[in-house]
Amino acid sequence: QVQLVESGGGLVQAGGSLRLSCAASGRTFNTYTMAWFRQAPGKEREFVAAINWSVTIPYYADSVKGRFTISRDNTKNTVYLQMNSLEPEDTAVYYCAARASLVIRTAQGEYGYWGQGTQVTVSP
Repeated sequence: QVQLVESGGGLVQAGGSLRLSCAASGRTFNTYTMAWFRQAPGKEREFVAAINWSVTIPYYADSVKGRFTISRDNTKNTVYLQMNSLEPEDTAVYYCAARASLVIRTAQGEYGYWGQGTQVTVSP
């Protein structure tokens, strides 16, 4: 059973930084793609970033490119999302997701495993 546990959310002022973590367990993840999605109040869940577990080729949504960085630590089975220059528009619940394929996809329906989410709030 795959389990994904996010942490690191919180309240930050605009221009600040946060780092989210996603601890994965229950599988050998070297053939998985790991991703971050987010869902703001009243909006649909949207893709943020993704990375292959074996090949370091990250992919980002245009809205976060240059501000957010996704990375992984294979020894800890953990994926990170470093968020810099945060904006109030980044306020959302952030979800970690896993896909049993090395092919990166941005549609949430392509991911079979999800964490419980962590709240990120950016004040003006």
